[in-house]
Amino acid sequence: MKLIKSHENYNEQIKKLKEAINCADAILIGAGAGMSASAGLTYSGERFYKHFSDFAEKYGITDMYSGGFYPFPSDEVFWAWWSRHIYFNRYGVKAGEPYTDLYKLVRDKNYFVLTTNVDHQFQLAGFDKNRLFYTQGDYGLFQCSVPCHNKTYDNEDIVTEMVARQEDMKIPSELIPKCPVCNKNMTVNLRCDDKFVEDEGWHKANERYENFLKKYKDKKILLLELGVGGNTPVIIKYPFWRMTLMNESATYACINLGESVCSEEIENRSICVDADISKVIKDIISD
Repeated sequence: MKLIKSHENYNEQIKKLKEAINCADAILIGAGAGMSASAGLTYSGERFYKHFSDFAEKYGITDMYSGGFYPFPSDEVFWAWWSRHIYFNRYGVKAGEPYTDLYKLVRDKNYFVLTTNVDHQFQLAGFDKNRLFYTQGDYGLFQCSVPCHNKTYDNEDIVTEMVARQEDMKIPSELIPKCPVCNKNMTVNLRCDDKFVEDEGWHKANERYENFLKKYKDKKILLLELGVGGNTPVIIKYPFWRMTLMNESATYACINLGESVCSEEIENRSICVDADISKVIKDIISD
């Protein structure tokens, strides 16, 4: 497969994107980690050390992503890390500008959002939760680690308490979350192995996504990809390319700093913008 980068003038790309948004019967948004990075929700650097300098010093952890896989010595330390990780990426943050600006841009359109992000930013920005499909989970949910049943549980209260009461990178033992069914440890509802729980809410969101695709499969649809990297292209990027190829009325748009490409087969119906997502959305609004 040959990948194509656009060499069009940036201002022309902005005009094309605005026209595609205005003329579309529907807009399918596919958002990856680059969207939240553009909002300042980075997992490394200054933001990491602001919240995890003690873990960095003691365990040599250098960023939030790799810290999520660290073999911590006890459940108390594990949950001290994860409660902070969840809190500062899910509860202790406001909606980032790329999200709020994107909502202004599409709120009156027939839109649907498919995202691999788990930080709740779309709902914080005002997006209708019934038009969102979080395929990879949600920082705000716990599940059984076994799992012994397919149900998830809201975790805001317990996470907030873990953060408030932890000392020396440990939470009190009585705060370790246990499954209400089998009493095994709970874990975060994130797709990182074959134990990920697809609960009732996940399946309903998947059904709404499939219905959206069926409704607009032959219509003038804009497939707007935002910050999707190469880690999981089979969830958003490749399906977007395939849908564009199969629907002559579709337009594919990719906004991604340093990683904006399309397949050669859809080059003539693609808009690839190699720029910061936040800047691009602002420029579309102000154009």
